[in-house]
Amino acid sequence: MLLTVTSFVGFTFLVLGISYYLTRKKDASSSEGYFLAGRGLTGWVIAASLLLTNLSTEQMVGLNGQGYMFNMSGMGYEVGASLALIIVAFFFLPRYLKKGYATIPDFIGERYDAATKQFVNFLFLAGYVLILLPTVLYSGAIGMGGIFDIMGTFHLSPMMAIIVVVVAIGILGCMYTIFGGLRIMAIADTLNGIGLIIGGLMVPLFALAYVGDGNILSGITELVKAHPEKFNAIGSSTDPVPFLTMFTGMFLVNLFYWGCNQTIIQRALAAKNLKEGQKGLLLAAIFKLFGPLYLIIPGIIAFHIFQDNPLKVGDMAYPMLVNKVLPFYLIGFFAAVLFGAILSSFNAALNSTSTLFMLNVYKPLVNPSAPDHELVKKGKYVGVCLAIFSMCVAPLIAMAPSGLFNYLQMVNGFYNVPIFTLIIVGMLNKTAPAWSAKVTLIFFMIGYGLTQLGVIKTDLHFLHILAILFAVSAVFMFITGKLWPMQTKYDDSKDLNVVDTTPWNKLGIVSVAIVLCVFGVYVLFSSLGLAAGA
Repeated sequence: MLLTVTSFVGFTFLVLGISYYLTRKKDASSSEGYFLAGRGLTGWVIAASLLLTNLSTEQMVGLNGQGYMFNMSGMGYEVGASLALIIVAFFFLPRYLKKGYATIPDFIGERYDAATKQFVNFLFLAGYVLILLPTVLYSGAIGMGGIFDIMGTFHLSPMMAIIVVVVAIGILGCMYTIFGGLRIMAIADTLNGIGLIIGGLMVPLFALAYVGDGNILSGITELVKAHPEKFNAIGSSTDPVPFLTMFTGMFLVNLFYWGCNQTIIQRALAAKNLKEGQKGLLLAAIFKLFGPLYLIIPGIIAFHIFQDNPLKVGDMAYPMLVNKVLPFYLIGFFAAVLFGAILSSFNAALNSTSTLFMLNVYKPLVNPSAPDHELVKKGKYVGVCLAIFSMCVAPLIAMAPSGLFNYLQMVNGFYNVPIFTLIIVGMLNKTAPAWSAKVTLIFFMIGYGLTQLGVIKTDLHFLHILAILFAVSAVFMFITGKLWPMQTKYDDSKDLNVVDTTPWNKLGIVSVAIVLCVFGVYVLFSSLGLAAGA
């Protein structure tokens, strides 16, 4: 146990120390330097930061829990992300960088009006503060608590164990927030990303060797032979991700997440130029193709290993598997890598929430003349306060149902696709008025809420409902743009030359290769591939 704790603490603080050392002379006193890393991030750093910001215990615990309880259908979130990242690289990022936007609501304000911008900004803030931040802490506590067996080791109650881990993550998150903003987080993400690739692949390899009595290939053979139905990614209507949703709500959710979610796209907005931004997005798309190897297959292996003594909660499959198959001397390192992923998601949410509040609420509404150093200083205070609030709220999620990841996606539907609707229509249609944007947001959220609360009875999957509401809302906005157009047509043609917007010359060929790989992955995990014996 001492070796496990030592390796965990050592790697965690090594990453923090190296990140601080490499960024100590960089300017983080200006709002652009603190919130957008001085617009100087390169492709590899963007890719690593995107992956680590995205990857946390919601995925490690939640998706592997789906693999344990169902099959490979949950990989739609991962593999579908590759297609979304291509579209973001081609369509969204050039428009964002051309105008030099620091936040997504900046586009909303320029396209529609200030009131719509504040409405969307509020939805982002509410989603991050009430859902994202506490959930990252809670799911992190579940994962870390299971790996270290904190309850058994320190004789703590389940709630007390959650509180201990939540506070530890929150305090370290505050340290990153205070020391350097987005730049230090991006460097830490790159270092943790290297560890994550090693650590994330370690678990399925050791687990397969465990199943195959020391032989990984024998483990794969036994697993596929025993449970071919588990390797089917073509989900039915009873699975977490029915396959048809890949072409409806799942597609929209992925486009919002990678192209319009402030926490994620802020990394690409901080790109040195468009070429580096596009390169970072497509590198991330390539890595997402490997996501099922460490985000779903370990859950399937856990199903096989624990089939004689089934777990009561599927979300415990991953931490239980890690404890079962990893040698004791590697558990500390792996826990540190996982802890880094949790920190990355938490830090990203803190930084983005602080960015949205300071640039879109404090500066325009509270103190329009606030200098940069004041925005940075008070932005750090906001980050610390948010961290403390999240630490207080996170333990209250202890009653969340199993299947945490799917539950989160359903709740996020209240604001993600409604905001995406305004953004995509705003880019494609230059005349839809601001009032139609406000009506769309209200209609969308009320309509979605009525279906999810059971007021409107339907057997449709929530992703299909999101797609239907999107289609109705988009048609409404296009009609209003035709019948009651804005007095001044929106013009997005002007390049403000904030950064060089010359596109990456390999964007097309790399994108085609990724699309072919996505098709190949789905064939592999279908009745034409590993699930043929089902």
